[in-house]
Amino acid sequence: MSIGNHAPTVPRRADRPVPAALEKIRQFTPNWFAVTMGTGVVYLVLNALPGASLTKTTLAEWLWRVDIGMYMLFFAMFAGRFVLFSETIKPLLRHPLQSLFLGALPMGLAPIINGIVVFAGPRYGHGAYSVALGLWAFDAMLSLVVAIGVPYLIFTAQDHSMEKLTAALLLPVVAPEVAAASAALIAPHLDAPTAQFVVGAGYVLWAISVPLAFSILTIVMLRLIVHKLPHRELGVTSWLTLGPIGTGALGLLTLGDAAVKAFAGTALQPVAVVAENFGVLGALLLWGAGLWWLACAVLFMWRYRREGLPFNLGWWGFTFPIGVYTLATFNLARVTGFHGFTDVGLVLAIALDVLWLFVLGRTIRGLIFERLVHAPCLTTSRSSAT
Repeated sequence: MSIGNHAPTVPRRADRPVPAALEKIRQFTPNWFAVTMGTGVVYLVLNALPGASLTKTTLAEWLWRVDIGMYMLFFAMFAGRFVLFSETIKPLLRHPLQSLFLGALPMGLAPIINGIVVFAGPRYGHGAYSVALGLWAFDAMLSLVVAIGVPYLIFTAQDHSMEKLTAALLLPVVAPEVAAASAALIAPHLDAPTAQFVVGAGYVLWAISVPLAFSILTIVMLRLIVHKLPHRELGVTSWLTLGPIGTGALGLLTLGDAAVKAFAGTALQPVAVVAENFGVLGALLLWGAGLWWLACAVLFMWRYRREGLPFNLGWWGFTFPIGVYTLATFNLARVTGFHGFTDVGLVLAIALDVLWLFVLGRTIRGLIFERLVHAPCLTTSRSSAT
């Protein structure tokens, strides 16, 4: 994903050769965290499938453990780039595309936090929920830093044009609403004062993110009208439009549920009841809007079939948006009792699993035979790094 990138080049320190292992760290980019996002939403959807099954729970928990390992590896590599090759961080921040993927850091952590609540919580109790709360606080703060910092860089330091804009602009601003949905999952397992704070913070995070996301969706639509579809290397970004809509609907539903429990018996209980009812209505409206963008994304892919889509890490953009929309669909089925949502959710879940397996296979192949660990903002690299 390097179309239209004009960031400054960064030579190595004194042009000295960099060992192959360290060159991987030097070339590591934040879009690798999209792998943990996609894998994370797969096991959350798997766990949310209707019906009790030890097999699906075991598989989902196994994928959660793998996801933790990947996130720790990626975080260590990104921290290593920051420490060992600090001169490469400024070009990353100024890069008009790679910097947007900084939003994947908090969003990749959120499914892991949810997994702690779902898988570790019943087994380890209060200790697991305390760990989840601590990680959620870090994730929420990181999402705010990214949601404010990256747009500031877009406004002041990066080179953008309408023709080159894509839905990837959503990545940094969507992170807070992903953290908001996690807040709703954690809150019921906390003491009342803490739960009330977490739910309130969740609504603030949702309010920061969703209006900004819809502002960007308006820009994306204008760009599509004027300049038509993005270049085929960025074609998968068409699916990112579904992400904030699905997560926004999921957040309204789950925060409404959590608010009623957290504020029961308090002066804010009537407000919490309104929040729960509005959550259902708001989620239905967002789900409908998402259906339109989903249909457009499918039609776009049908159009791209003529040109072909070259594989890159952006293909993980197929997974997380479909996954959160699927989770919102299953939650709508739960609160409305309408079985049609369950049927649609099952279709989406099957599509998600197929896409995840396909993209995972291409990623593994790319790691072996292609140069996937590559930072577009750095133009010099040691040939042995691949």
